[in-house]
Amino acid sequence: MKAINKDWIKQLLFIALMSMAQVGLGQEKLSLRDAVATALKNNYDIKLVNNEVQIAKNNVNPGNAGLLPRLDGSFSEGGSRQNTTRTQSNGAEQTLTGVRNTNMSYGAALGWTIFDGMQMFTNYERLKELQKQGEVSARATILTTISGVINAYYTVLKEQQLVTARDSALDISQLRLRIANNKLSIGRGSKLDVITAQVDYNTDTSSYLQEINLLKNAKTNLNLVMARDLNTDFQVDELIDISSGLDYATLAGQMEQMNPDLQNAFINKKIAELNLKQIKGQRYPVIGVNGGYEYQKSSSPTGFNTQQRANGFTYGITASLNIFNGFLQRQNERNAKIGINSSELTLEKTKQDISAQLISAYQNYKTSLELLEVEGNNVEIAKQSLDITLAKYRLGSIAPLEFREAQRNAIDAISRHLEAQYQAKLTEISLKELSGTLNFQ
Repeated sequence: MKAINKDWIKQLLFIALMSMAQVGLGQEKLSLRDAVATALKNNYDIKLVNNEVQIAKNNVNPGNAGLLPRLDGSFSEGGSRQNTTRTQSNGAEQTLTGVRNTNMSYGAALGWTIFDGMQMFTNYERLKELQKQGEVSARATILTTISGVINAYYTVLKEQQLVTARDSALDISQLRLRIANNKLSIGRGSKLDVITAQVDYNTDTSSYLQEINLLKNAKTNLNLVMARDLNTDFQVDELIDISSGLDYATLAGQMEQMNPDLQNAFINKKIAELNLKQIKGQRYPVIGVNGGYEYQKSSSPTGFNTQQRANGFTYGITASLNIFNGFLQRQNERNAKIGINSSELTLEKTKQDISAQLISAYQNYKTSLELLEVEGNNVEIAKQSLDITLAKYRLGSIAPLEFREAQRNAIDAISRHLEAQYQAKLTEISLKELSGTLNFQ
Protein backbone atom coordinates (compact mmCIF):
# COMPACT_ATOMS: atom_id res chain seq x y z
CA MET A 1 0.00 0.00 0.00
CA LYS A 2 1.36 3.42 -0.95
CA ALA A 3 1.90 5.92 1.84
CA ILE A 4 -0.76 8.61 2.04
CA ASN A 5 0.60 12.07 1.27
CA LYS A 6 -0.57 14.00 4.35
CA ASP A 7 1.29 17.15 3.35
CA TRP A 8 -0.58 17.29 0.02
CA ILE A 9 -3.93 17.01 1.78
CA LYS A 10 -2.98 19.71 4.26
CA GLN A 11 -1.88 22.03 1.44
CA LEU A 12 -5.20 21.61 -0.35
CA LEU A 13 -7.12 22.33 2.83
CA PHE A 14 -4.96 25.33 3.61
CA ILE A 15 -5.53 26.78 0.12
CA ALA A 16 -9.29 26.17 0.29
CA LEU A 17 -9.67 27.64 3.78
CA MET A 18 -7.51 30.68 3.01
CA SER A 19 -9.48 31.23 -0.20
CA MET A 20 -12.78 31.08 1.70
CA ALA A 21 -11.43 33.42 4.38
CA GLN A 22 -10.16 35.98 1.89
CA VAL A 23 -13.40 35.84 -0.07
CA GLY A 24 -15.42 36.23 3.12
CA LEU A 25 -13.62 39.45 3.96
CA GLY A 26 -14.61 41.09 0.69
CA GLN A 27 -17.99 39.47 0.21
CA GLU A 28 -21.17 41.48 0.07
CA LYS A 29 -24.14 40.34 2.12
CA LEU A 30 -26.83 39.73 -0.50
CA SER A 31 -30.44 39.61 0.65
CA LEU A 32 -33.18 38.02 -1.41
CA ARG A 33 -34.90 41.39 -1.82
CA ASP A 34 -31.70 42.93 -3.22
CA ALA A 35 -31.15 39.97 -5.55
CA VAL A 36 -34.65 40.28 -7.01
CA ALA A 37 -34.37 44.06 -7.31
CA THR A 38 -31.07 43.72 -9.16
CA ALA A 39 -32.53 41.15 -11.55
CA LEU A 40 -35.61 43.26 -12.28
CA LYS A 41 -33.34 46.18 -13.05
CA ASN A 42 -30.76 44.35 -15.19
CA ASN A 43 -32.52 41.33 -16.72
CA TYR A 44 -32.36 41.46 -20.52
CA ASP A 45 -35.64 39.59 -21.08
CA ILE A 46 -37.50 42.14 -18.95
CA LYS A 47 -35.93 45.04 -20.84
CA LEU A 48 -36.91 43.48 -24.18
CA VAL A 49 -40.50 42.75 -23.17
CA ASN A 50 -40.84 46.27 -21.72
CA ASN A 51 -39.84 47.64 -25.13
CA GLU A 52 -42.57 45.53 -26.73
CA VAL A 53 -45.11 46.83 -24.20
CA GLN A 54 -44.11 50.40 -25.01
CA ILE A 55 -44.59 49.74 -28.74
CA ALA A 56 -48.05 48.24 -28.10
CA LYS A 57 -48.94 51.23 -25.93
CA ASN A 58 -47.81 53.65 -28.62
CA ASN A 59 -49.96 51.82 -31.18
CA VAL A 60 -53.14 52.47 -29.19
CA ASN A 61 -54.25 55.73 -30.74
CA PRO A 62 -57.29 56.74 -32.86
CA GLY A 63 -55.14 57.56 -35.87
CA ASN A 64 -53.62 54.08 -35.99
CA ALA A 65 -57.14 52.61 -35.86
CA GLY A 66 -58.31 54.78 -38.79
CA LEU A 67 -60.63 57.02 -36.77
CA LEU A 68 -58.99 60.31 -37.69
CA PRO A 69 -58.81 62.13 -41.03
CA ARG A 70 -55.66 62.34 -43.11
CA LEU A 71 -54.28 65.61 -44.42
CA ASP A 72 -51.57 65.55 -47.09
CA GLY A 73 -49.69 68.51 -48.46
CA SER A 74 -48.14 68.50 -51.93
CA PHE A 75 -45.86 70.72 -53.96
CA SER A 76 -44.41 70.29 -57.43
CA GLU A 77 -42.42 72.45 -59.80
CA GLY A 78 -40.97 71.61 -63.18
CA GLY A 79 -40.43 72.77 -66.68
CA SER A 80 -38.87 72.07 -70.06
CA ARG A 81 -36.71 73.70 -72.69
CA GLN A 82 -37.61 72.73 -76.29
CA ASN A 83 -36.99 73.55 -79.93
CA THR A 84 -40.33 73.80 -81.72
CA THR A 85 -41.27 73.97 -85.44
CA ARG A 86 -44.90 74.89 -86.26
CA THR A 87 -46.61 74.84 -89.67
CA GLN A 88 -49.43 77.30 -89.99
CA SER A 89 -52.60 76.86 -92.10
CA ASN A 90 -51.20 79.05 -94.86
CA GLY A 91 -48.16 76.82 -95.18
CA ALA A 92 -45.72 79.10 -93.40
CA GLU A 93 -43.35 77.50 -90.92
CA GLN A 94 -42.23 78.97 -87.66
CA THR A 95 -39.21 77.71 -85.77
CA LEU A 96 -38.70 78.52 -82.09
CA THR A 97 -35.45 77.61 -80.35
CA GLY A 98 -34.94 77.17 -76.62
CA VAL A 99 -38.56 77.74 -75.65
CA ARG A 100 -38.96 77.34 -71.90
CA ASN A 101 -42.19 75.94 -70.40
CA THR A 102 -42.78 76.03 -66.61
CA ASN A 103 -45.40 74.69 -64.24
CA MET A 104 -45.85 74.84 -60.49
CA SER A 105 -48.56 73.64 -58.15
CA TYR A 106 -49.15 73.18 -54.46
CA GLY A 107 -52.07 72.25 -52.28
CA ALA A 108 -53.50 70.27 -49.39
CA ALA A 109 -55.85 67.30 -49.59
CA LEU A 110 -58.05 66.02 -46.77
CA GLY A 111 -59.51 62.51 -46.68
CA TRP A 112 -61.67 61.04 -43.91
CA THR A 113 -63.48 57.73 -43.75
CA ILE A 114 -66.61 58.43 -41.72
CA PHE A 115 -68.16 54.97 -41.89
CA ASP A 116 -66.72 51.55 -42.67
CA GLY A 117 -69.08 49.16 -40.95
CA MET A 118 -67.60 49.99 -37.51
CA GLN A 119 -64.29 48.39 -38.51
CA MET A 120 -62.24 51.33 -37.26
CA PHE A 121 -63.82 51.16 -33.80
CA THR A 122 -63.26 47.42 -33.67
CA ASN A 123 -59.64 47.90 -34.66
CA TYR A 124 -59.22 50.43 -31.85
CA GLU A 125 -60.54 47.87 -29.35
CA ARG A 126 -58.17 45.29 -30.82
CA LEU A 127 -55.19 47.61 -30.29
CA LYS A 128 -56.24 48.02 -26.64
CA GLU A 129 -56.37 44.26 -26.20
CA LEU A 130 -52.92 43.89 -27.77
CA GLN A 131 -51.61 46.39 -25.25
CA LYS A 132 -53.14 44.34 -22.43
CA GLN A 133 -51.59 41.22 -23.89
CA GLY A 134 -48.19 42.89 -23.94
CA GLU A 135 -48.57 43.91 -20.30
CA VAL A 136 -49.58 40.36 -19.36
CA SER A 137 -46.53 38.98 -21.20
CA ALA A 138 -44.34 41.48 -19.35
CA ARG A 139 -45.82 40.36 -16.04
CA ALA A 140 -45.23 36.71 -16.96
CA THR A 141 -41.59 37.48 -17.74
CA ILE A 142 -41.22 39.30 -14.43
CA LEU A 143 -42.76 36.35 -12.54
CA THR A 144 -40.44 33.93 -14.32
CA THR A 145 -37.45 36.11 -13.51
CA ILE A 146 -38.40 36.41 -9.84
CA SER A 147 -38.91 32.64 -9.66
CA GLY A 148 -35.51 32.04 -11.25
CA VAL A 149 -33.80 34.43 -8.83
CA ILE A 150 -35.43 32.85 -5.78
CA ASN A 151 -34.55 29.35 -6.96
CA ALA A 152 -30.94 30.35 -7.63
CA TYR A 153 -30.72 32.24 -4.33
CA TYR A 154 -31.86 29.30 -2.24
CA THR A 155 -29.57 26.97 -4.18
CA VAL A 156 -26.67 29.16 -3.03
CA LEU A 157 -28.05 29.10 0.51
CA LYS A 158 -28.30 25.31 0.49
CA GLU A 159 -24.77 24.88 -0.85
CA GLN A 160 -23.47 27.46 1.62
CA GLN A 161 -24.93 25.48 4.51
CA LEU A 162 -23.65 22.19 3.07
CA VAL A 163 -20.13 23.65 2.97
CA THR A 164 -20.48 24.44 6.67
CA ALA A 165 -21.75 20.91 7.35
CA ARG A 166 -18.89 19.35 5.37
CA ASP A 167 -16.44 21.55 7.23
CA SER A 168 -17.81 20.29 10.56
CA ALA A 169 -17.55 16.69 9.37
CA LEU A 170 -13.96 17.37 8.38
CA ASP A 171 -13.18 18.70 11.85
CA ILE A 172 -14.55 15.51 13.40
CA SER A 173 -12.51 13.36 11.01
CA GLN A 174 -9.40 15.35 11.90
CA LEU A 175 -10.15 14.81 15.60
CA ARG A 176 -10.59 11.09 14.99
CA LEU A 177 -7.25 10.95 13.16
CA ARG A 178 -5.55 12.76 16.04
CA ILE A 179 -7.07 10.34 18.57
CA ALA A 180 -5.94 7.35 16.48
CA ASN A 181 -2.38 8.71 16.32
CA ASN A 182 -2.35 9.40 20.04
CA LYS A 183 -3.52 5.87 20.82
CA LEU A 184 -0.88 4.44 18.52
CA SER A 185 1.84 6.51 20.17
CA ILE A 186 0.97 5.19 23.64
CA GLY A 187 0.58 1.60 22.44
CA ARG A 188 -3.19 1.37 22.79
CA GLY A 189 -4.03 1.63 19.09
CA SER A 190 -3.09 0.08 15.76
CA LYS A 191 -1.58 1.28 12.53
CA LEU A 192 -4.71 0.06 10.71
CA ASP A 193 -6.90 2.43 12.75
CA VAL A 194 -4.63 5.34 11.82
CA ILE A 195 -4.68 4.45 8.13
CA THR A 196 -8.47 4.00 8.16
CA ALA A 197 -8.90 7.36 9.89
CA GLN A 198 -6.57 8.97 7.36
CA VAL A 199 -8.55 7.52 4.42
CA ASP A 200 -11.82 8.78 5.89
CA TYR A 201 -10.23 12.19 6.48
CA ASN A 202 -9.13 12.31 2.85
CA THR A 203 -12.63 11.32 1.71
CA ASP A 204 -14.18 14.11 3.77
CA THR A 205 -11.61 16.55 2.40
CA SER A 206 -12.60 15.60 -1.15
CA SER A 207 -16.29 16.04 -0.33
CA TYR A 208 -15.57 19.41 1.24
CA LEU A 209 -13.66 20.67 -1.79
CA GLN A 210 -16.38 19.42 -4.15
CA GLU A 211 -19.01 21.23 -2.07
CA ILE A 212 -17.01 24.46 -2.29
CA ASN A 213 -16.94 24.06 -6.06
CA LEU A 214 -20.73 23.52 -6.16
CA LEU A 215 -21.18 26.68 -4.07
CA LYS A 216 -19.05 28.71 -6.49
CA ASN A 217 -21.05 27.40 -9.46
CA ALA A 218 -24.33 28.24 -7.70
CA LYS A 219 -23.12 31.80 -7.11
CA THR A 220 -22.14 32.14 -10.76
CA ASN A 221 -25.62 31.02 -11.78
CA LEU A 222 -27.27 33.55 -9.45
CA ASN A 223 -25.07 36.33 -10.86
CA LEU A 224 -26.15 35.24 -14.34
CA VAL A 225 -29.84 35.44 -13.43
CA MET A 226 -29.27 38.89 -11.94
CA ALA A 227 -27.44 39.91 -15.16
CA ARG A 228 -24.42 41.30 -13.35
CA ASP A 229 -20.67 40.58 -13.25
CA LEU A 230 -20.35 36.80 -13.03
CA ASN A 231 -17.25 37.04 -10.84
CA THR A 232 -18.99 39.03 -8.09
CA ASP A 233 -18.68 37.13 -4.80
CA PHE A 234 -21.18 37.37 -1.97
CA GLN A 235 -22.85 35.63 0.93
CA VAL A 236 -26.57 35.02 1.33
CA ASP A 237 -28.80 35.00 4.39
CA GLU A 238 -28.72 31.72 6.30
CA LEU A 239 -32.47 31.50 6.96
CA ILE A 240 -34.95 29.77 4.65
CA ASP A 241 -38.32 31.28 5.46
CA ILE A 242 -40.98 28.78 4.43
CA SER A 243 -44.67 29.70 4.40
CA SER A 244 -46.50 26.74 5.90
CA GLY A 245 -50.05 28.11 5.72
CA LEU A 246 -50.79 28.21 2.00
CA ASP A 247 -54.41 27.24 1.27
CA TYR A 248 -55.36 25.44 -1.94
CA ALA A 249 -58.79 27.06 -2.35
CA THR A 250 -57.29 30.53 -2.00
CA LEU A 251 -54.52 29.71 -4.47
CA ALA A 252 -57.02 28.32 -6.99
CA GLY A 253 -59.10 31.50 -6.81
CA GLN A 254 -56.02 33.67 -7.26
CA MET A 255 -54.95 31.52 -10.21
CA GLU A 256 -58.27 32.19 -11.97
CA GLN A 257 -57.74 35.94 -11.70
CA MET A 258 -53.98 36.47 -11.86
CA ASN A 259 -52.24 33.65 -13.72
CA PRO A 260 -50.57 35.27 -16.79
CA ASP A 261 -51.10 32.25 -19.05
CA LEU A 262 -54.83 32.22 -18.30
CA GLN A 263 -55.06 35.97 -18.78
CA ASN A 264 -53.25 35.68 -22.10
CA ALA A 265 -55.59 32.91 -23.29
CA PHE A 266 -58.61 35.00 -22.34
CA ILE A 267 -57.27 38.02 -24.25
CA ASN A 268 -56.62 35.83 -27.30
CA LYS A 269 -60.27 34.75 -27.19
CA LYS A 270 -61.42 38.37 -27.10
CA ILE A 271 -59.10 39.28 -29.99
CA ALA A 272 -60.57 36.40 -32.02
CA GLU A 273 -64.07 37.76 -31.35
CA LEU A 274 -63.00 41.23 -32.45
CA ASN A 275 -61.51 39.72 -35.61
CA LEU A 276 -64.89 38.25 -36.54
CA LYS A 277 -66.58 41.58 -35.83
CA GLN A 278 -64.12 43.38 -38.05
CA ILE A 279 -64.62 40.92 -40.91
CA LYS A 280 -68.40 41.26 -40.66
CA GLY A 281 -67.95 45.02 -40.97
CA GLN A 282 -66.73 44.49 -44.53
CA ARG A 283 -70.32 43.74 -45.55
CA TYR A 284 -71.22 47.41 -45.06
CA PRO A 285 -70.41 50.31 -47.36
CA VAL A 286 -67.35 52.47 -46.85
CA ILE A 287 -68.18 56.17 -46.92
CA GLY A 288 -65.61 58.91 -46.98
CA VAL A 289 -65.44 62.64 -47.47
CA ASN A 290 -62.61 64.59 -49.05
CA GLY A 291 -61.67 68.17 -49.61
CA GLY A 292 -58.70 70.31 -50.32
CA TYR A 293 -57.14 73.41 -51.71
CA GLU A 294 -54.93 73.62 -54.84
CA TYR A 295 -52.99 76.34 -56.62
CA GLN A 296 -51.56 75.86 -60.14
CA LYS A 297 -49.41 78.09 -62.31
CA SER A 298 -47.99 77.37 -65.79
CA SER A 299 -46.39 79.23 -68.67
CA SER A 300 -45.93 78.18 -72.31
CA PRO A 301 -44.78 80.81 -74.82
CA THR A 302 -45.87 78.64 -77.71
CA GLY A 303 -49.39 77.93 -76.46
CA PHE A 304 -52.64 79.66 -77.11
CA ASN A 305 -52.36 81.16 -73.62
CA THR A 306 -48.82 82.03 -72.63
CA GLN A 307 -49.57 81.94 -68.90
CA GLN A 308 -52.26 80.30 -66.79
CA ARG A 309 -53.07 80.38 -63.08
CA ALA A 310 -55.79 78.61 -61.12
CA ASN A 311 -56.61 78.16 -57.45
CA GLY A 312 -59.55 77.02 -55.38
CA PHE A 313 -61.12 74.43 -53.13
CA THR A 314 -62.15 70.88 -53.95
CA TYR A 315 -64.62 68.67 -52.09
CA GLY A 316 -66.49 65.46 -52.54
CA ILE A 317 -67.90 62.29 -51.04
CA THR A 318 -67.10 58.71 -51.92
CA ALA A 319 -68.87 55.46 -51.23
CA SER A 320 -68.01 51.86 -52.03
CA LEU A 321 -69.68 48.53 -51.31
CA ASN A 322 -68.38 45.03 -51.65
CA ILE A 323 -71.09 43.37 -53.72
CA PHE A 324 -69.29 40.16 -54.63
CA ASN A 325 -65.71 39.02 -54.05
CA GLY A 326 -65.84 35.38 -55.00
CA PHE A 327 -67.44 34.20 -51.73
CA LEU A 328 -64.33 35.31 -49.80
CA GLN A 329 -66.46 37.25 -47.32
CA ARG A 330 -68.35 34.15 -46.28
CA GLN A 331 -65.13 32.13 -46.15
CA ASN A 332 -63.39 34.70 -43.97
CA GLU A 333 -66.31 34.81 -41.55
CA ARG A 334 -66.35 31.02 -41.25
CA ASN A 335 -62.61 30.97 -40.58
CA ALA A 336 -62.97 33.70 -37.97
CA LYS A 337 -65.67 31.65 -36.18
CA ILE A 338 -63.35 28.65 -36.20
CA GLY A 339 -60.66 30.91 -34.74
CA ILE A 340 -63.02 31.84 -31.89
CA ASN A 341 -63.72 28.16 -31.22
CA SER A 342 -59.98 27.42 -31.19
CA SER A 343 -59.35 30.24 -28.73
CA GLU A 344 -62.10 28.90 -26.44
CA LEU A 345 -60.58 25.42 -26.56
CA THR A 346 -57.14 26.87 -25.85
CA LEU A 347 -58.54 28.77 -22.89
CA GLU A 348 -60.14 25.65 -21.43
CA LYS A 349 -57.02 23.57 -22.05
CA THR A 350 -54.79 26.20 -20.46
CA LYS A 351 -57.06 26.36 -17.45
CA GLN A 352 -57.05 22.59 -17.07
CA ASP A 353 -53.27 22.32 -17.49
CA ILE A 354 -52.56 25.03 -14.93
CA SER A 355 -55.11 23.56 -12.51
CA ALA A 356 -53.35 20.20 -12.79
CA GLN A 357 -50.00 21.87 -12.14
CA LEU A 358 -51.47 23.63 -9.11
CA ILE A 359 -52.87 20.40 -7.67
CA SER A 360 -49.57 18.59 -8.20
CA ALA A 361 -47.55 21.47 -6.75
CA TYR A 362 -49.82 21.68 -3.71
CA GLN A 363 -49.49 17.93 -3.06
CA ASN A 364 -45.70 18.26 -3.31
CA TYR A 365 -45.86 21.25 -0.99
CA LYS A 366 -47.75 19.37 1.74
CA THR A 367 -45.46 16.35 1.41
CA SER A 368 -42.38 18.58 1.58
CA LEU A 369 -43.61 20.15 4.81
CA GLU A 370 -44.13 16.69 6.34
CA LEU A 371 -40.68 15.54 5.19
CA LEU A 372 -39.15 18.73 6.57
CA GLU A 373 -40.53 17.96 10.03
CA VAL A 374 -39.32 14.36 9.88
CA GLU A 375 -35.84 15.29 8.66
CA GLY A 376 -35.59 18.00 11.32
CA ASN A 377 -36.15 15.37 14.01
CA ASN A 378 -33.65 13.07 12.32
CA VAL A 379 -30.97 15.76 12.49
CA GLU A 380 -31.39 16.08 16.25
CA ILE A 381 -31.29 12.30 16.72
CA ALA A 382 -28.23 11.92 14.46
CA LYS A 383 -26.36 14.68 16.31
CA GLN A 384 -27.11 13.08 19.69
CA SER A 385 -25.95 9.72 18.34
CA LEU A 386 -22.73 11.28 17.04
CA ASP A 387 -22.00 12.97 20.37
CA ILE A 388 -22.51 9.71 22.28
CA THR A 389 -20.45 7.72 19.78
CA LEU A 390 -17.61 10.27 19.86
CA ALA A 391 -17.46 10.08 23.66
CA LYS A 392 -17.31 6.28 23.52
CA TYR A 393 -14.66 6.42 20.78
CA ARG A 394 -12.48 8.61 23.00
CA LEU A 395 -12.74 5.97 25.70
CA GLY A 396 -12.03 3.20 23.21
CA SER A 397 -15.27 1.36 23.93
CA ILE A 398 -16.44 1.22 20.27
CA ALA A 399 -14.76 0.33 17.00
CA PRO A 400 -13.71 3.02 14.47
CA LEU A 401 -16.17 1.68 11.91
CA GLU A 402 -19.06 2.21 14.32
CA PHE A 403 -17.95 5.79 14.91
CA ARG A 404 -17.57 6.38 11.17
CA GLU A 405 -21.10 5.09 10.59
CA ALA A 406 -22.49 7.53 13.19
CA GLN A 407 -20.53 10.35 11.55
CA ARG A 408 -21.88 9.43 8.10
CA ASN A 409 -25.43 9.23 9.44
CA ALA A 410 -25.10 12.72 10.90
CA ILE A 411 -23.89 14.35 7.69
CA ASP A 412 -26.53 12.47 5.67
CA ALA A 413 -29.26 13.65 8.06
CA ILE A 414 -28.07 17.26 7.74
CA SER A 415 -27.94 16.98 3.95
CA ARG A 416 -31.44 15.50 3.78
CA HIS A 417 -32.77 18.22 6.08
CA LEU A 418 -31.25 20.96 3.93
CA GLU A 419 -32.64 19.32 0.81
CA ALA A 420 -36.08 19.07 2.45
CA GLN A 421 -35.95 22.79 3.26
CA TYR A 422 -34.90 23.55 -0.28
CA GLN A 423 -37.64 21.43 -1.87
CA ALA A 424 -40.29 22.88 0.44
CA LYS A 425 -39.28 26.38 -0.60
CA LEU A 426 -39.29 25.42 -4.29
CA THR A 427 -42.82 24.03 -4.06
CA GLU A 428 -43.93 27.21 -2.27
CA ILE A 429 -42.42 29.31 -5.07
CA SER A 430 -44.10 27.14 -7.69
CA LEU A 431 -47.51 27.57 -6.02
CA LYS A 432 -47.15 31.34 -5.84
CA GLU A 433 -45.98 31.53 -9.43
CA LEU A 434 -48.94 29.48 -10.67
CA SER A 435 -51.36 31.61 -8.67
CA GLY A 436 -49.75 34.80 -9.96
CA THR A 437 -48.95 36.05 -6.45
CA LEU A 438 -45.18 35.58 -6.44
CA ASN A 439 -43.25 38.66 -5.34
CA PHE A 440 -39.86 39.46 -3.85
CA GLN A 441 -40.95 39.34 -0.21
